[in-house]
Amino acid sequence: MSIAADFPTLDDFGHDPIWLVVAKALAVFVFLVVNPLIAILLERKIMARMQTRIGPNRVGPRGVLQSLADGVKLALKEGIIPTGVDKVIYLLAPIIAVVPAVMAFAVIPFGPMVSVFGHQTPLQLTDLPVGVLYVLAVTSVGVYGIVLAGWSSGSTYPLLGGLRSTAQVISYEIAMGLTFAAVFLDAATMSTSGIVAAQERHWYVLLLLPSFVIYAISMVGETNRAPFDLPEAEGELVGGFHTEYSSLKFAMFMLAEYINMVTVSALATTLFLGGWQAPWPVSTFDWANSGWWPVLWFTLKVWAFLFVFIWLRTSLPRLRYDQFMNLG
Repeated sequence: MSIAADFPTLDDFGHDPIWLVVAKALAVFVFLVVNPLIAILLERKIMARMQTRIGPNRVGPRGVLQSLADGVKLALKEGIIPTGVDKVIYLLAPIIAVVPAVMAFAVIPFGPMVSVFGHQTPLQLTDLPVGVLYVLAVTSVGVYGIVLAGWSSGSTYPLLGGLRSTAQVISYEIAMGLTFAAVFLDAATMSTSGIVAAQERHWYVLLLLPSFVIYAISMVGETNRAPFDLPEAEGELVGGFHTEYSSLKFAMFMLAEYINMVTVSALATTLFLGGWQAPWPVSTFDWANSGWWPVLWFTLKVWAFLFVFIWLRTSLPRLRYDQFMNLG
């Protein structure tokens, strides 16, 4: 049984009924909300284990409801707006940070063609001939939320955090874009579904290993995660660009950070780890790359990258600002 017919093409998009488009959009949104909640909990658990601590264990069985409790706590807190801020931009900044992070996931493929109530549809919201460039462009918009948050707060520390973030993203997007170029040249396409199909015989992590390593470093810098979390360095900038934020506005910045982690992990999976295709030797079975099984392989690969994010945060000290920029 050949699985080639299961790979969607650009012609397979744009034919879904409205209810199916809405259902897919809701599924992507739920994926992007649930995974950060789980990632926050597991990050605290894994960090506690690596540091020989107990970690959260009070809310729910073995602390599994800790993220939910934190979300409720932030939602019920009073939203304080400091004096001297540019109120409109101050309130818009968290939204500008979150919305692009969610939009970027529209072109990420979760699986092959499947049947949903008799409709043949790809497990992907949409795709574009320049799908990967769309992700790069949309995620770049998110940095405006960080810059505007720092500028509108009317405080020195958030402003410095915002400026650091700007320099960081500009520096590392160049390296990230060059890693994309190697993938485009071999796959002969910029669409995410086409790149996954091009990896049917071999994954690009083996063929383009230097590009994968550069992308892995760049994605940590792009998401402002330790050891590259310079825009929010507590020892230097108190809390960084979101020092003056509280309540749901602070929660939106946190959500944007973890959604960006999921997005760059999903993009790494799509570009270098065969996307939703099953790993060897599971891929030798006919059922492995058909139906809904690929969603499982895709999720496991994304979580492998998320674990690396957590591992790096626990293991490595923060780089000095000039060292990090020289590395870029």
